[in-house]
Amino acid sequence: MIIKPSKTVILLSLVTCMVVWSHKQLSAQEQIKPAQPWLDGNGEHINAHGGGIIYFNDTYYWFGEKRGKSASEGVNVYSSANLVNWKPEGLALATIADDPTSDIARGCIIERPKVVYNAKTKQFVMWFHLELKGQGYNAARAGVAVSDNVTGPYHFLKSFRPNGNMSRDMTLFVDKKGEAYQIYSSNENYDLRIVRLTDDYLSPTAKDSLLFSKHREAPTLFRVKNNYYLITSGCTGWTPNEASLHVAQSLFGPWKYMGDPMKGPDSKTTFGAQSSFVFQIPGKNKWIFMADKWNPKNLTDNRYVWLPIDIDRNGDILINWKDKWSPEE
Repeated sequence: MIIKPSKTVILLSLVTCMVVWSHKQLSAQEQIKPAQPWLDGNGEHINAHGGGIIYFNDTYYWFGEKRGKSASEGVNVYSSANLVNWKPEGLALATIADDPTSDIARGCIIERPKVVYNAKTKQFVMWFHLELKGQGYNAARAGVAVSDNVTGPYHFLKSFRPNGNMSRDMTLFVDKKGEAYQIYSSNENYDLRIVRLTDDYLSPTAKDSLLFSKHREAPTLFRVKNNYYLITSGCTGWTPNEASLHVAQSLFGPWKYMGDPMKGPDSKTTFGAQSSFVFQIPGKNKWIFMADKWNPKNLTDNRYVWLPIDIDRNGDILINWKDKWSPEE
């Protein structure tokens, strides 16, 4: 005897299949896939290049350059609870359309934005590399903006050359004592410098020092126990190149060269990408290396290469290629 399934049974079976398929899709989204398209909660490509992450009130915030096909359009910010699924929070810092005299007038170039929180002033402080409208890369300035809210909007304060030095690719670092530093490429990118910031994080102090002159850019600085580590790239424009790692026990050096920490396919070109930031997962001995895989023909199609950093007992740093991985691993 053949028993035909009822319409109800067929419908329930379809629903079950859809739930299983949906679960599989969700599981796939809970992993980071370096160099693959990364969509936000609206299904759009995440547009946050050369950026960095801040953790505040149990939420991660990712700031980065908003790019058109070629134009610089300000700084975007995204939020996440797990470092994988990101919600767009809009423009944290917009270029100015109605004031051609502004340093951040539309047509300027804003690169490598980094945000830190100042516990004394209760303000979020953003620094970035700024090139003035119509001047190409001749201005070589640092820009500063502030906000009372992590997602902004940020109010632009000023731009300048720190202590008269050219300032291009840069990052920020806050040490355990709450002291903040800017690390920046200078002297046409031949020099890498570090300067301590004022207590409000808004200006450079006179404590400004040359780290080394090796024609490096894209600095990323992080601390593991008593060691400071610095990853940089060579200066080859949009073309990817070999990364280098330096280590020191003081921020002002001396810095010792440790070679290339990248391991795996295309490691000699930093997996086709360029360093942008290193972020420690709060409360864990886990660090994430963040890099951008640039597409100069269409900057909106830039990809992100995020990889976990492996640290052995001797303090050696290794960044191994992974096709996919989870921050929860």
